[in-house]
Amino acid sequence: MWILYACGSAVFAGVTSILAKCGIRKTNSNVATAIRTIVVLLFSWIMVFVTGAQNGLADLTPKTLLFLALSGLATGASWLCYFRALQLGDVSRVAPVDKSSIILTILLAFVIFHETVSLFKVLGMVMIGAGTFLMIQRTKIPVSNHRTNPLRSTAAGRKDSEPQSITADRRTPGSQTTAADRRTPESQTSVADRRTPESQTTTADHKASEPQIASTSAVHASHRWLFYAVLSAVFASLTSILAKIGITGIDSNLGTAIRTCVVLVMAWVVVFATKKQDALRTIPHSELLFICLSGLATGASWLCYYRALQDGPASIVVPIDKLSILVTVAFSCVFLHERLSKRGAAGLALVTAGTLLMLL
Repeated sequence: MWILYACGSAVFAGVTSILAKCGIRKTNSNVATAIRTIVVLLFSWIMVFVTGAQNGLADLTPKTLLFLALSGLATGASWLCYFRALQLGDVSRVAPVDKSSIILTILLAFVIFHETVSLFKVLGMVMIGAGTFLMIQRTKIPVSNHRTNPLRSTAAGRKDSEPQSITADRRTPGSQTTAADRRTPESQTSVADRRTPESQTTTADHKASEPQIASTSAVHASHRWLFYAVLSAVFASLTSILAKIGITGIDSNLGTAIRTCVVLVMAWVVVFATKKQDALRTIPHSELLFICLSGLATGASWLCYYRALQDGPASIVVPIDKLSILVTVAFSCVFLHERLSKRGAAGLALVTAGTLLMLL
């Protein structure tokens, strides 16, 4: 039965990213994170009272509260970065980077807790890292296509040649002389003086540099999602390490509920600090629904996850939960119409194989 709960945790975790993506098309990602955290907080405290873990509140020590608070801050930072990355990039590319946090978590656990790292774990980390790299890659467009366009150059050539020949045919000798007489030497000189070499050079430089500036800014904008996704993975790793220290001697459900309280405060502080509270009035009803559903999916994933941990071995439950990336990518292709290239499919296979290899 615990295997069904573990699979349910993976399914709900995978659906969370899709629902979140649908809820932040027009809504600010920080505002969406703050709203969904309310839903997650309700779920986490429901888990506390269902399992009877509220009795452990009297046993909390200052050290435990400190590390739970730090873990909550790391969780909040991870969520804020993850939703920002989802808003800027494709789900099928953001999710693998976020899931690669397991690599940093294992390394930190080795350094801090002196946990053993077997050969299978090393191979699994290498495969997950290689697979993640393949999944975030895209086919690059040659730079020459941005700078030059054959159709434009042909059209420009026609414009340069046709008006001269047509105008030359239409202007009779008499009209040419009359036009020449009208343009006095003074007017010709004044026009020539206005067009200085400096102005001509400046105009040419602007025209030549505009495509390069546009292409450079587009490249920077297209990679912003990767920056936030990497930060999300780093903070997620710190969350696991700090939470492991914080939940020593207390129920994990109670620790999760306390951490979520910190996340909620942090998320709303960020909203008010960035002066995005006015965006609450303009959230589309459809996106608000998806944001709340995303919070419900996260809560359901946690319920199934901790239920599976209660009955089944963690060494099997955790990797199954990490396989939520398969659900995320599948749903992103079906509902968000994101394309998975052959390279991305190979990367997904490597990530999956690396995760399964850690079961050994």
